[in-house]
Amino acid sequence: MKTRAAKEIVRALEDEGVRYAFGIPGTHNIELYDVLAAADGIQPVLVTCEVAGAFVAEGFSRSSDQVGVINVVPGAGVAYSLAGIAEAWMDNTPMVVIAAGIRSDTDAAYQLHAVDQIAMLRPVTKEAVRVDRAEDLYPTIRTAFQIARRGTPGPVAVEIPAQLFLFRHEIGETRFEPAPELDNAPEPSLVEACAAMLASADKPAIYLGKGAWCAADLLVPLAEQLGTPITTSFAGKGVFPESHPLWLWNGFGRQAPKFVDRIMSGCDCLLAIGCRFGEVTTASYGFNPPENLIHVDIDADVFNRNYPAKLAIRSDSRLFVEALARLIDGQRPWESLAGDIAKGHAEVLDRWRRRSSERLVTPHRLFAALQQHCRDDAIFATDSGNGTFLAMEHLRLEGPGRFLAPTDFSCMGYSVPAAIGACFAHPGRDVVALPGDGAFLMTGLELITASANRMSPLVCVLRDGELSQISQFQKMMTNRVSASVLPGYDLEGFAKATGCRYFRLVRDAELDSVLPSALELTRTGTPALVEVAIDYGQKTYFTKGAVKNVFKRLPMGDRAANILRAIGRRVF
Repeated sequence: MKTRAAKEIVRALEDEGVRYAFGIPGTHNIELYDVLAAADGIQPVLVTCEVAGAFVAEGFSRSSDQVGVINVVPGAGVAYSLAGIAEAWMDNTPMVVIAAGIRSDTDAAYQLHAVDQIAMLRPVTKEAVRVDRAEDLYPTIRTAFQIARRGTPGPVAVEIPAQLFLFRHEIGETRFEPAPELDNAPEPSLVEACAAMLASADKPAIYLGKGAWCAADLLVPLAEQLGTPITTSFAGKGVFPESHPLWLWNGFGRQAPKFVDRIMSGCDCLLAIGCRFGEVTTASYGFNPPENLIHVDIDADVFNRNYPAKLAIRSDSRLFVEALARLIDGQRPWESLAGDIAKGHAEVLDRWRRRSSERLVTPHRLFAALQQHCRDDAIFATDSGNGTFLAMEHLRLEGPGRFLAPTDFSCMGYSVPAAIGACFAHPGRDVVALPGDGAFLMTGLELITASANRMSPLVCVLRDGELSQISQFQKMMTNRVSASVLPGYDLEGFAKATGCRYFRLVRDAELDSVLPSALELTRTGTPALVEVAIDYGQKTYFTKGAVKNVFKRLPMGDRAANILRAIGRRVF
């Protein structure tokens, strides 16, 4: 008996436990949406644009243990979604892209949306495949989920030609045979070598990336046994509880306060787990790890790319930490170290608290108020630019999956749709988006999707009228601002148009009245849009460090030319 191939796709999604399929229907995948409409347990969610839709799916997946799914039409749909797919690819987030394709059973030329989608998708996915037979749909979709999750997570794309949707097909019994589990356990001799290096070190330290998430519950005992300071990458923020006395900072080197350098100076062995030392998280390669660098990651390709490892161990982070913990004897005292860390944090906090803007909102006071009024398990989504670095430095998070930041691909417009995705994944939790006013212009319209589905993030638009991170770099490097000043726009009108409630924050004194009122609304299913007149007068540690690192890598002649140009413009 002939049946519709779309049923095979939906059956695969159901068997994978998919709850939401984000996307936009088109002429090529009408049959898929018709079957989804009758599916039990899967809700097709209409987004405003595939650009934001891919970010919604990415935020859904990154904040949870589920795999985000996006359905896209051929050509423009795939092209629009590439930014979010690439963000998932660069930041190691599992995602499955179901991409409708043009008909491949005809020689007709110049078909609607005709473009080589596999060629477009292949560079930003773990795998991009085309299904040519209806009976292969079910096992291919199931395999896509397996590939997206296993090893280093990432997006997988499946292209489905239009004729598989258009016609009915004879489909026999289809089964999915999972591939054997990968052996991701560490080599025992390498774990022994690691334990020996740590035991012989005078000042060991640990650096944690997002890949350490699956070992999160084991990291506090490990740190306390080894008596080491803990630093993390941006994506790894929250993997180690940041209230713990051994938590030092997100990163080290020029991008961190001076007390971090004082404590990390003399570090003679660094254990790095689940990271790859990318440009953003190292503030443009400003790290200075010791010669005894132990690098642990499930992806062997990351070893020795930016920093040479004395010992490289390919392993799942949880299996590695379990193996290492069995080899550690005794416990290194760390009370004195904890005291130094606490003193350093107090110095930074005192410096922040002494600064208060008279006419605008002070960043430290904003983030302190957000953490005071949000629930302890709140999720924060940031955007490319100042918002990410401010949130990274000021927020103190207690668990993984609570800091969604566009790190290595660094897309503007990420935070609002990613926060909406987190709302779908975690109904009932506080979710805060922190877009700059430039980033908000790119994807703020997706708040219509939030309103329509009673998903209710708190969106704090950090408004200063500029592309602030670029403007700061321009002023520091060239002493001139060019094409980074934004036109004015009406946020209150935007809130009304998208079904949100509007609030305005102009001064610090308003924080404790505006934020609780806005959060109260979000907890009843209404998104809240807060216009924050932010004061960017004080640069983040990251911004200052990144500029220094970039400048340091310039040839001497170019450094001198840049200095003379900036001085000349200041004088004349």
